[in-house]
Amino acid sequence: MLKYWKWMFVLFVAILSSCKTTQQPVKQSFVLGENPKREFRGAWIQTAFQGEYKEMSVKEMRRSFIRKLDFLEKCGINAIIFQVRPEADAFYRSKLEPWSRFYTGEQGRAPEGNFDVMAFLIEECHKRNMEFHAWLNPYRISTAGNTKFADSHIYHQHPEWFVTYNKQILFDPGLPQSRQFICKVVKDIVSRYDVDAIHMDDYFYPYPAAGQFFPDDKSFRKYGLAKGYKPEQKADWRRENVNKLIREIKRTILLNKPWVRFGISPFGIYRNKKSTPDGSGSNTNGLQNYDDLYADITYWVKQGWIDYNIPQIYWEMGHPLADYTTLIKWWSKHAYGGHLYIGQDVARTMKADQLTKKMRYERRLPHIAGNCFWPANEILWNNKGVADSLQRHYHRYPALIPAYTNMHNRAPEEVKKLKTEWTADGFMLHWKAEQSKTNPELAWYFVVYRFDPKEEIDLNNPAKIVGITRNTFYKLPYDEGKIKYRYVVTAVDRFHNESPKGKSKKVKL
Repeated sequence: MLKYWKWMFVLFVAILSSCKTTQQPVKQSFVLGENPKREFRGAWIQTAFQGEYKEMSVKEMRRSFIRKLDFLEKCGINAIIFQVRPEADAFYRSKLEPWSRFYTGEQGRAPEGNFDVMAFLIEECHKRNMEFHAWLNPYRISTAGNTKFADSHIYHQHPEWFVTYNKQILFDPGLPQSRQFICKVVKDIVSRYDVDAIHMDDYFYPYPAAGQFFPDDKSFRKYGLAKGYKPEQKADWRRENVNKLIREIKRTILLNKPWVRFGISPFGIYRNKKSTPDGSGSNTNGLQNYDDLYADITYWVKQGWIDYNIPQIYWEMGHPLADYTTLIKWWSKHAYGGHLYIGQDVARTMKADQLTKKMRYERRLPHIAGNCFWPANEILWNNKGVADSLQRHYHRYPALIPAYTNMHNRAPEEVKKLKTEWTADGFMLHWKAEQSKTNPELAWYFVVYRFDPKEEIDLNNPAKIVGITRNTFYKLPYDEGKIKYRYVVTAVDRFHNESPKGKSKKVKL
Protein backbone atom coordinates (compact mmCIF):
# COMPACT_ATOMS: atom_id res chain seq x y z
CA MET A 1 0.00 0.00 0.00
CA LEU A 2 2.91 2.37 0.65
CA LYS A 3 3.94 2.13 -2.99
CA TYR A 4 0.39 3.01 -4.07
CA TRP A 5 0.14 6.11 -1.90
CA LYS A 6 3.56 7.23 -3.10
CA TRP A 7 2.28 6.86 -6.68
CA MET A 8 -0.90 8.77 -5.83
CA PHE A 9 1.07 11.58 -4.18
CA VAL A 10 3.35 12.01 -7.20
CA LEU A 11 0.36 12.10 -9.54
CA PHE A 12 -1.55 14.50 -7.30
CA VAL A 13 1.40 16.91 -7.23
CA ALA A 14 1.69 16.65 -11.02
CA ILE A 15 -1.99 17.57 -11.38
CA LEU A 16 -1.81 20.54 -9.07
CA SER A 17 1.43 21.82 -10.55
CA SER A 18 -0.37 22.07 -13.90
CA CYS A 19 -3.33 24.31 -13.24
CA LYS A 20 -4.29 23.78 -16.85
CA THR A 21 -4.96 20.21 -15.75
CA THR A 22 -3.08 18.55 -18.35
CA GLN A 23 -0.79 15.65 -18.58
CA GLN A 24 0.97 15.78 -21.89
CA PRO A 25 0.33 12.49 -23.67
CA VAL A 26 3.16 10.07 -24.30
CA LYS A 27 3.00 9.17 -27.96
CA GLN A 28 2.01 5.60 -28.67
CA SER A 29 1.97 3.73 -31.93
CA PHE A 30 -0.41 0.96 -32.91
CA VAL A 31 -0.51 -1.27 -35.97
CA LEU A 32 -2.94 -4.12 -35.45
CA GLY A 33 -2.28 -6.61 -38.22
CA GLU A 34 -4.53 -9.51 -39.18
CA ASN A 35 -4.89 -11.18 -35.76
CA PRO A 36 -3.95 -8.57 -33.16
CA LYS A 37 -3.23 -9.57 -29.60
CA ARG A 38 -4.26 -6.09 -28.46
CA GLU A 39 -7.36 -4.42 -29.80
CA PHE A 40 -10.17 -2.39 -28.29
CA ARG A 41 -13.43 -4.17 -29.15
CA GLY A 42 -16.25 -2.12 -27.72
CA ALA A 43 -20.02 -2.02 -28.11
CA TRP A 44 -22.47 0.72 -27.20
CA ILE A 45 -25.64 -0.16 -25.30
CA GLN A 46 -28.02 2.81 -25.40
CA THR A 47 -30.90 3.50 -23.03
CA ALA A 48 -32.39 6.68 -24.51
CA PHE A 49 -35.63 5.94 -26.39
CA GLN A 50 -35.45 2.25 -25.45
CA GLY A 51 -38.81 0.99 -24.20
CA GLU A 52 -37.73 -2.50 -23.16
CA TYR A 53 -36.41 -1.64 -19.70
CA LYS A 54 -39.62 -0.23 -18.22
CA GLU A 55 -41.49 -3.38 -19.28
CA MET A 56 -39.15 -5.75 -17.43
CA SER A 57 -39.11 -7.02 -13.89
CA VAL A 58 -35.74 -7.00 -12.14
CA LYS A 59 -35.46 -10.76 -12.64
CA GLU A 60 -36.17 -10.40 -16.35
CA MET A 61 -33.71 -7.54 -16.66
CA ARG A 62 -30.92 -9.49 -14.98
CA ARG A 63 -31.57 -12.45 -17.24
CA SER A 64 -31.66 -10.22 -20.34
CA PHE A 65 -28.38 -8.48 -19.54
CA ILE A 66 -26.63 -11.75 -18.71
CA ARG A 67 -27.75 -13.19 -22.04
CA LYS A 68 -26.51 -10.10 -23.87
CA LEU A 69 -23.13 -10.02 -22.12
CA ASP A 70 -22.60 -13.76 -22.66
CA PHE A 71 -23.26 -13.37 -26.38
CA LEU A 72 -21.14 -10.24 -26.76
CA GLU A 73 -18.31 -12.01 -24.93
CA LYS A 74 -18.51 -14.85 -27.47
CA CYS A 75 -18.26 -12.23 -30.21
CA GLY A 76 -14.98 -10.99 -28.74
CA ILE A 77 -16.29 -7.73 -27.25
CA ASN A 78 -14.00 -6.61 -24.42
CA ALA A 79 -15.61 -3.29 -23.43
CA ILE A 80 -19.23 -2.25 -22.86
CA ILE A 81 -20.16 1.42 -23.16
CA PHE A 82 -23.49 1.72 -21.34
CA GLN A 83 -25.62 4.88 -21.31
CA VAL A 84 -26.17 5.62 -17.62
CA ARG A 85 -27.25 9.29 -17.91
CA PRO A 86 -29.36 10.07 -21.01
CA GLU A 87 -31.19 13.20 -19.73
CA ALA A 88 -29.51 14.39 -16.51
CA ASP A 89 -31.12 11.35 -14.93
CA ALA A 90 -29.81 8.00 -13.81
CA PHE A 91 -29.66 4.27 -14.42
CA TYR A 92 -27.97 4.02 -11.02
CA ARG A 93 -28.65 5.15 -7.45
CA SER A 94 -27.98 8.86 -7.33
CA LYS A 95 -28.68 11.60 -4.79
CA LEU A 96 -27.97 14.20 -7.46
CA GLU A 97 -30.32 13.10 -10.25
CA PRO A 98 -33.58 11.12 -10.46
CA TRP A 99 -34.13 7.66 -11.88
CA SER A 100 -34.46 7.81 -15.66
CA ARG A 101 -37.82 7.70 -17.42
CA PHE A 102 -36.20 5.37 -19.93
CA TYR A 103 -35.63 2.94 -17.05
CA THR A 104 -38.94 2.92 -15.19
CA GLY A 105 -41.30 4.80 -17.51
CA GLU A 106 -41.53 7.87 -15.28
CA GLN A 107 -38.64 10.08 -14.25
CA GLY A 108 -37.99 9.77 -10.53
CA ARG A 109 -39.94 6.54 -10.10
CA ALA A 110 -37.71 4.02 -8.35
CA PRO A 111 -37.33 0.53 -9.84
CA GLU A 112 -38.27 -2.59 -7.95
CA GLY A 113 -36.01 -2.81 -4.90
CA ASN A 114 -34.04 0.25 -6.12
CA PHE A 115 -32.29 -2.12 -8.51
CA ASP A 116 -29.02 -0.47 -9.55
CA VAL A 117 -28.42 -1.37 -13.21
CA MET A 118 -24.95 0.14 -13.34
CA ALA A 119 -23.71 -1.68 -10.23
CA PHE A 120 -25.07 -4.96 -11.63
CA LEU A 121 -23.50 -4.46 -15.06
CA ILE A 122 -20.11 -3.49 -13.63
CA GLU A 123 -20.04 -6.72 -11.66
CA GLU A 124 -21.17 -8.84 -14.62
CA CYS A 125 -18.76 -7.17 -17.06
CA HIS A 126 -15.84 -7.67 -14.72
CA LYS A 127 -16.75 -11.34 -14.24
CA ARG A 128 -16.18 -11.71 -17.99
CA ASN A 129 -13.10 -9.47 -17.93
CA MET A 130 -14.98 -6.89 -19.99
CA GLU A 131 -14.52 -3.22 -19.20
CA PHE A 132 -17.47 -1.07 -18.19
CA HIS A 133 -17.52 2.52 -19.50
CA ALA A 134 -20.18 4.80 -18.00
CA TRP A 135 -21.68 6.83 -20.85
CA LEU A 136 -23.05 10.27 -19.94
CA ASN A 137 -24.74 12.90 -22.07
CA PRO A 138 -23.37 16.09 -20.51
CA TYR A 139 -25.73 18.95 -21.42
CA ARG A 140 -29.00 17.35 -22.48
CA ILE A 141 -31.91 17.20 -20.00
CA SER A 142 -34.86 16.82 -22.38
CA THR A 143 -34.69 15.45 -25.89
CA ALA A 144 -37.96 16.95 -27.13
CA GLY A 145 -38.93 19.48 -24.47
CA ASN A 146 -41.77 17.31 -23.23
CA THR A 147 -40.03 15.41 -20.45
CA LYS A 148 -41.95 15.59 -17.18
CA PHE A 149 -39.20 16.36 -14.70
CA ALA A 150 -39.22 14.67 -11.33
CA ASP A 151 -39.56 16.96 -8.32
CA SER A 152 -35.91 16.26 -7.47
CA HIS A 153 -34.57 17.22 -10.91
CA ILE A 154 -31.98 19.98 -10.97
CA TYR A 155 -34.17 21.89 -13.45
CA HIS A 156 -36.61 22.80 -10.67
CA GLN A 157 -33.82 24.00 -8.39
CA HIS A 158 -31.99 26.12 -10.98
CA PRO A 159 -34.14 26.85 -14.05
CA GLU A 160 -31.80 29.75 -14.84
CA TRP A 161 -29.06 27.25 -15.79
CA PHE A 162 -31.01 25.97 -18.79
CA VAL A 163 -31.92 27.05 -22.31
CA THR A 164 -34.37 25.69 -24.88
CA TYR A 165 -33.25 25.07 -28.44
CA ASN A 166 -35.02 23.16 -31.20
CA LYS A 167 -37.47 21.75 -28.61
CA GLN A 168 -34.58 20.44 -26.49
CA ILE A 169 -33.80 21.65 -22.97
CA LEU A 170 -30.08 21.87 -22.26
CA PHE A 171 -27.62 23.10 -19.68
CA ASP A 172 -26.23 26.42 -20.89
CA PRO A 173 -22.59 25.48 -21.66
CA GLY A 174 -21.55 29.09 -21.04
CA LEU A 175 -22.35 28.96 -17.32
CA PRO A 176 -19.70 27.85 -14.81
CA GLN A 177 -22.53 26.39 -12.70
CA SER A 178 -23.35 23.95 -15.51
CA ARG A 179 -19.78 22.65 -15.62
CA GLN A 180 -19.59 22.43 -11.85
CA PHE A 181 -22.75 20.34 -11.63
CA ILE A 182 -21.70 17.98 -14.42
CA CYS A 183 -18.32 17.48 -12.73
CA LYS A 184 -20.16 16.79 -9.48
CA VAL A 185 -22.08 14.00 -11.24
CA VAL A 186 -18.83 12.58 -12.66
CA LYS A 187 -17.19 12.67 -9.24
CA ASP A 188 -20.18 10.87 -7.72
CA ILE A 189 -19.98 8.05 -10.27
CA VAL A 190 -16.21 7.65 -10.19
CA SER A 191 -15.97 7.71 -6.40
CA ARG A 192 -18.82 5.24 -5.77
CA TYR A 193 -18.59 2.81 -8.69
CA ASP A 194 -15.78 0.67 -10.05
CA VAL A 195 -16.07 2.01 -13.59
CA ASP A 196 -13.19 1.65 -16.02
CA ALA A 197 -13.96 4.86 -17.90
CA ILE A 198 -16.26 7.85 -18.19
CA HIS A 199 -17.53 8.21 -21.76
CA MET A 200 -19.25 11.00 -23.68
CA ASP A 201 -20.40 10.98 -27.27
CA ASP A 202 -21.06 13.80 -29.76
CA TYR A 203 -23.67 15.86 -27.89
CA PHE A 204 -21.94 19.06 -26.79
CA TYR A 205 -23.50 22.21 -28.21
CA PRO A 206 -26.58 20.85 -30.00
CA TYR A 207 -26.69 19.93 -33.65
CA PRO A 208 -27.64 23.14 -35.50
CA ALA A 209 -31.24 23.55 -36.67
CA ALA A 210 -31.82 25.65 -39.79
CA GLY A 211 -32.91 29.19 -39.04
CA GLN A 212 -32.56 28.82 -35.26
CA PHE A 213 -29.98 30.58 -33.10
CA PHE A 214 -28.70 29.10 -29.90
CA PRO A 215 -30.00 31.33 -27.06
CA ASP A 216 -26.82 32.05 -25.12
CA ASP A 217 -26.67 35.85 -25.50
CA LYS A 218 -27.17 36.39 -21.79
CA SER A 219 -24.33 34.10 -20.71
CA PHE A 220 -22.12 35.48 -23.49
CA ARG A 221 -22.58 39.01 -22.20
CA LYS A 222 -21.72 37.93 -18.66
CA TYR A 223 -18.92 35.45 -19.30
CA GLY A 224 -17.78 36.21 -22.85
CA LEU A 225 -17.86 39.94 -23.47
CA ALA A 226 -16.84 40.62 -19.87
CA LYS A 227 -13.69 38.52 -20.37
CA GLY A 228 -12.62 40.21 -23.58
CA TYR A 229 -14.31 38.18 -26.30
CA LYS A 230 -15.69 40.32 -29.12
CA PRO A 231 -19.16 39.69 -30.60
CA GLU A 232 -17.62 38.11 -33.69
CA GLN A 233 -15.69 35.69 -31.44
CA LYS A 234 -18.69 33.92 -29.96
CA ALA A 235 -17.72 30.65 -31.69
CA ASP A 236 -14.29 30.78 -30.01
CA TRP A 237 -15.95 31.44 -26.66
CA ARG A 238 -18.27 28.46 -27.15
CA ARG A 239 -15.32 26.21 -27.96
CA GLU A 240 -13.56 27.43 -24.83
CA ASN A 241 -16.65 26.58 -22.77
CA VAL A 242 -16.49 22.97 -23.97
CA ASN A 243 -12.71 22.93 -23.52
CA LYS A 244 -13.21 23.94 -19.89
CA LEU A 245 -15.78 21.18 -19.34
CA ILE A 246 -13.48 18.50 -20.78
CA ARG A 247 -10.46 19.77 -18.84
CA GLU A 248 -12.43 19.95 -15.59
CA ILE A 249 -13.90 16.47 -16.02
CA LYS A 250 -10.44 15.03 -16.57
CA ARG A 251 -9.18 16.84 -13.49
CA THR A 252 -12.15 15.54 -11.47
CA ILE A 253 -11.37 11.97 -12.49
CA LEU A 254 -7.65 12.33 -11.76
CA LEU A 255 -8.30 13.67 -8.28
CA ASN A 256 -10.62 10.78 -7.40
CA LYS A 257 -9.48 7.64 -9.25
CA PRO A 258 -6.61 8.44 -11.61
CA TRP A 259 -6.72 5.04 -13.28
CA VAL A 260 -10.24 5.69 -14.60
CA ARG A 261 -10.06 6.83 -18.22
CA PHE A 262 -12.01 9.52 -20.03
CA GLY A 263 -13.12 8.88 -23.60
CA ILE A 264 -15.04 10.77 -26.26
CA SER A 265 -16.83 9.48 -29.37
CA PRO A 266 -17.22 12.61 -31.49
CA PHE A 267 -19.08 13.08 -34.74
CA GLY A 268 -16.98 11.58 -37.54
CA ILE A 269 -15.82 14.83 -39.19
CA TYR A 270 -13.50 17.17 -37.31
CA ARG A 271 -13.43 19.85 -40.03
CA ASN A 272 -13.95 19.82 -43.78
CA LYS A 273 -10.93 20.74 -45.87
CA LYS A 274 -12.69 23.75 -47.38
CA SER A 275 -13.34 25.17 -43.88
CA THR A 276 -9.69 25.22 -42.84
CA PRO A 277 -7.46 28.02 -44.11
CA ASP A 278 -4.47 25.68 -44.31
CA GLY A 279 -6.47 22.84 -45.91
CA SER A 280 -5.79 20.54 -42.96
CA GLY A 281 -9.35 19.25 -42.71
CA SER A 282 -10.62 16.05 -44.30
CA ASN A 283 -11.76 15.97 -47.93
CA THR A 284 -15.39 15.71 -46.87
CA ASN A 285 -18.54 17.82 -46.89
CA GLY A 286 -20.65 17.50 -43.77
CA LEU A 287 -21.34 18.69 -40.24
CA GLN A 288 -18.17 19.58 -38.32
CA ASN A 289 -17.21 19.11 -34.69
CA TYR A 290 -15.10 22.24 -34.54
CA ASP A 291 -17.39 24.66 -36.36
CA ASP A 292 -20.88 23.34 -35.63
CA LEU A 293 -20.70 21.52 -32.28
CA TYR A 294 -17.82 23.63 -30.87
CA ALA A 295 -15.94 20.47 -29.92
CA ASP A 296 -12.19 20.81 -30.53
CA ILE A 297 -11.41 17.10 -30.35
CA THR A 298 -7.82 17.07 -31.56
CA TYR A 299 -6.92 19.82 -29.10
CA TRP A 300 -8.21 17.66 -26.23
CA VAL A 301 -6.08 14.76 -27.45
CA LYS A 302 -2.97 16.94 -27.70
CA GLN A 303 -3.54 18.32 -24.19
CA GLY A 304 -4.03 14.85 -22.69
CA TRP A 305 -7.52 15.71 -21.47
CA ILE A 306 -9.04 12.59 -23.02
CA ASP A 307 -7.54 9.12 -22.92
CA TYR A 308 -9.21 7.67 -25.99
CA ASN A 309 -11.00 8.98 -29.05
CA ILE A 310 -13.70 7.06 -30.97
CA PRO A 311 -14.82 9.16 -33.94
CA GLN A 312 -18.14 7.92 -35.29
CA ILE A 313 -17.18 6.96 -38.84
CA TYR A 314 -20.65 5.72 -39.64
CA TRP A 315 -20.49 6.13 -43.42
CA GLU A 316 -19.64 3.65 -46.14
CA MET A 317 -16.52 3.31 -48.23
CA GLY A 318 -17.23 5.41 -51.30
CA HIS A 319 -19.77 7.70 -49.63
CA PRO A 320 -19.84 10.88 -51.79
CA LEU A 321 -19.79 13.36 -48.89
CA ALA A 322 -18.02 11.48 -46.11
CA ASP A 323 -16.01 8.56 -47.42
CA TYR A 324 -15.07 6.04 -44.72
CA THR A 325 -11.56 5.46 -46.08
CA THR A 326 -10.84 9.19 -46.33
CA LEU A 327 -11.96 9.75 -42.76
CA ILE A 328 -10.13 6.93 -41.02
CA LYS A 329 -6.93 7.94 -42.84
CA TRP A 330 -7.46 11.52 -41.64
CA TRP A 331 -8.04 10.50 -38.04
CA SER A 332 -5.08 8.12 -38.18
CA LYS A 333 -2.87 10.97 -39.35
CA HIS A 334 -4.19 13.18 -36.53
CA ALA A 335 -4.11 10.66 -33.67
CA TYR A 336 -1.32 12.61 -31.95
CA GLY A 337 -0.11 9.59 -30.03
CA GLY A 338 -3.43 8.95 -28.27
CA HIS A 339 -5.63 5.87 -28.30
CA LEU A 340 -7.74 6.01 -31.45
CA TYR A 341 -10.60 3.58 -32.06
CA ILE A 342 -13.14 3.67 -34.89
CA GLY A 343 -16.87 3.92 -34.28
CA GLN A 344 -18.65 1.54 -36.65
CA ASP A 345 -22.31 1.70 -37.68
CA VAL A 346 -23.10 -2.02 -37.88
CA ALA A 347 -26.35 -1.77 -39.87
CA ARG A 348 -24.89 0.51 -42.56
CA THR A 349 -21.69 -1.53 -42.79
CA MET A 350 -23.54 -4.82 -43.19
CA LYS A 351 -26.07 -3.37 -45.65
CA ALA A 352 -23.15 -2.22 -47.83
CA ASP A 353 -21.41 -5.59 -47.38
CA GLN A 354 -18.25 -3.81 -46.21
CA LEU A 355 -17.33 -5.45 -42.90
CA THR A 356 -14.42 -7.37 -44.41
CA LYS A 357 -13.11 -4.38 -46.35
CA LYS A 358 -13.31 -2.07 -43.37
CA MET A 359 -11.72 -4.45 -40.86
CA ARG A 360 -8.85 -5.39 -43.17
CA TYR A 361 -8.19 -1.82 -44.25
CA GLU A 362 -8.13 -0.23 -40.82
CA ARG A 363 -5.95 -2.95 -39.31
CA ARG A 364 -3.25 -1.98 -41.79
CA LEU A 365 -3.30 1.69 -40.83
CA PRO A 366 -1.01 3.06 -38.10
CA HIS A 367 -2.38 4.55 -34.87
CA ILE A 368 -5.79 2.82 -35.05
CA ALA A 369 -6.12 0.46 -32.10
CA GLY A 370 -9.61 -0.98 -32.35
CA ASN A 371 -13.32 -0.49 -32.95
CA CYS A 372 -16.54 0.26 -31.15
CA PHE A 373 -19.76 -1.08 -32.65
CA TRP A 374 -23.01 0.87 -32.78
CA PRO A 375 -25.29 -0.37 -31.44
CA ALA A 376 -24.68 -3.60 -29.56
CA ASN A 377 -28.19 -4.72 -30.52
CA GLU A 378 -27.14 -5.16 -34.16
CA ILE A 379 -24.55 -7.71 -33.02
CA LEU A 380 -27.09 -9.37 -30.70
CA TRP A 381 -29.52 -9.64 -33.63
CA ASN A 382 -26.68 -10.97 -35.83
CA ASN A 383 -27.57 -8.48 -38.55
CA LYS A 384 -26.59 -10.10 -41.87
CA GLY A 385 -24.25 -12.46 -40.02
CA VAL A 386 -22.11 -9.80 -38.27
CA ALA A 387 -21.85 -11.83 -35.06
CA ASP A 388 -20.84 -14.93 -37.04
CA SER A 389 -18.13 -12.97 -38.85
CA LEU A 390 -16.73 -11.52 -35.64
CA GLN A 391 -16.63 -14.93 -33.94
CA ARG A 392 -15.15 -16.84 -36.86
CA HIS A 393 -12.81 -14.27 -38.34
CA TYR A 394 -12.13 -10.79 -36.95
CA HIS A 395 -12.43 -11.68 -33.25
CA ARG A 396 -11.47 -15.30 -33.65
CA TYR A 397 -8.86 -14.99 -30.91
CA PRO A 398 -9.18 -13.03 -27.67
CA ALA A 399 -7.59 -9.59 -27.44
CA LEU A 400 -6.26 -7.49 -24.61
CA ILE A 401 -7.16 -3.81 -24.60
CA PRO A 402 -4.14 -1.74 -25.74
CA ALA A 403 -2.04 -0.63 -22.78
CA TYR A 404 -2.37 2.96 -21.61
CA THR A 405 1.35 3.47 -21.24
CA ASN A 406 0.84 7.23 -21.30
CA MET A 407 -0.89 6.87 -17.92
CA HIS A 408 1.45 4.26 -16.43
CA ASN A 409 4.10 2.23 -18.23
CA ARG A 410 5.49 -0.24 -15.70
CA ALA A 411 4.28 -3.82 -15.83
CA PRO A 412 3.05 -5.57 -12.67
CA GLU A 413 5.12 -8.21 -10.94
CA GLU A 414 4.97 -11.74 -12.30
CA VAL A 415 2.67 -14.27 -10.71
CA LYS A 416 4.19 -16.62 -8.12
CA LYS A 417 3.89 -20.22 -7.01
CA LEU A 418 2.30 -21.58 -10.18
CA LYS A 419 1.14 -25.14 -9.48
CA THR A 420 -1.49 -27.72 -10.37
CA GLU A 421 -3.76 -29.62 -8.01
CA TRP A 422 -6.90 -31.69 -7.98
CA THR A 423 -9.89 -30.06 -6.33
CA ALA A 424 -13.59 -30.85 -6.00
CA ASP A 425 -14.09 -28.68 -9.11
CA GLY A 426 -11.51 -30.54 -11.22
CA PHE A 427 -7.84 -30.28 -12.20
CA MET A 428 -6.79 -26.70 -11.49
CA LEU A 429 -3.87 -24.43 -12.28
CA HIS A 430 -3.27 -22.12 -9.30
CA TRP A 431 -1.00 -19.12 -8.76
CA LYS A 432 -0.51 -16.24 -6.37
CA ALA A 433 -0.31 -12.53 -7.07
CA GLU A 434 -0.55 -9.35 -5.04
CA GLN A 435 -3.85 -7.61 -5.78
CA SER A 436 -5.75 -4.58 -4.50
CA LYS A 437 -8.83 -2.73 -5.71
CA THR A 438 -7.19 0.54 -4.70
CA ASN A 439 -3.80 0.01 -6.31
CA PRO A 440 -3.98 0.10 -10.12
CA GLU A 441 -0.34 -0.95 -10.49
CA LEU A 442 -0.97 -4.42 -9.12
CA ALA A 443 -2.40 -7.38 -11.02
CA TRP A 444 -5.99 -6.75 -12.14
CA TYR A 445 -6.43 -9.82 -14.34
CA PHE A 446 -4.41 -12.73 -15.71
CA VAL A 447 -3.74 -14.21 -19.15
CA VAL A 448 -3.31 -17.97 -19.52
CA TYR A 449 -1.38 -19.28 -22.55
CA ARG A 450 -0.87 -22.87 -23.67
CA PHE A 451 2.00 -24.22 -25.80
CA ASP A 452 3.19 -27.62 -26.93
CA PRO A 453 6.22 -28.67 -24.83
CA LYS A 454 8.75 -28.15 -27.66
CA GLU A 455 7.05 -25.06 -29.01
CA GLU A 456 8.71 -21.68 -28.62
CA ILE A 457 6.90 -19.48 -26.12
CA ASP A 458 5.48 -16.51 -27.98
CA LEU A 459 3.32 -14.28 -25.83
CA ASN A 460 2.50 -12.08 -28.81
CA ASN A 461 0.44 -14.84 -30.42
CA PRO A 462 -3.24 -14.50 -29.39
CA ALA A 463 -3.98 -17.98 -30.75
CA LYS A 464 -2.16 -19.32 -27.70
CA ILE A 465 -4.42 -17.57 -25.21
CA VAL A 466 -6.78 -20.08 -23.62
CA GLY A 467 -8.07 -17.90 -20.81
CA ILE A 468 -8.30 -14.34 -19.52
CA THR A 469 -9.50 -14.28 -15.94
CA ARG A 470 -9.68 -12.19 -12.79
CA ASN A 471 -9.35 -15.34 -10.68
CA THR A 472 -6.05 -16.78 -9.49
CA PHE A 473 -6.91 -20.18 -10.88
CA TYR A 474 -7.81 -21.80 -14.18
CA LYS A 475 -9.55 -25.15 -14.74
CA LEU A 476 -7.50 -27.42 -16.97
CA PRO A 477 -9.10 -29.70 -19.59
CA TYR A 478 -7.78 -32.98 -18.15
CA ASP A 479 -7.89 -36.01 -20.47
CA GLU A 480 -6.27 -38.94 -18.61
CA GLY A 481 -2.81 -37.36 -18.68
CA LYS A 482 -2.00 -38.34 -22.27
CA ILE A 483 -0.73 -35.03 -23.67
CA LYS A 484 1.88 -32.70 -22.22
CA TYR A 485 1.52 -28.91 -22.50
CA ARG A 486 3.34 -25.88 -21.16
CA TYR A 487 1.11 -23.29 -19.54
CA VAL A 488 2.22 -19.70 -19.03
CA VAL A 489 0.41 -17.20 -16.82
CA THR A 490 0.99 -13.44 -16.92
CA ALA A 491 -0.38 -10.60 -14.80
CA VAL A 492 -1.99 -7.44 -16.23
CA ASP A 493 -2.62 -4.19 -14.32
CA ARG A 494 -5.54 -1.73 -14.65
CA PHE A 495 -3.69 0.16 -17.37
CA HIS A 496 -3.38 -3.12 -19.33
CA ASN A 497 0.39 -3.41 -18.91
CA GLU A 498 1.32 -7.11 -18.98
CA SER A 499 4.18 -8.75 -17.10
CA PRO A 500 6.73 -9.56 -19.82
CA LYS A 501 7.57 -13.21 -19.15
CA GLY A 502 5.06 -14.84 -16.88
CA LYS A 503 5.45 -18.10 -15.00
CA SER A 504 5.31 -21.39 -16.87
CA LYS A 505 4.58 -24.98 -15.93
CA LYS A 506 4.53 -28.25 -17.86
CA VAL A 507 1.33 -30.20 -17.38
CA LYS A 508 0.16 -33.62 -18.58
CA LEU A 509 -3.51 -33.50 -19.53
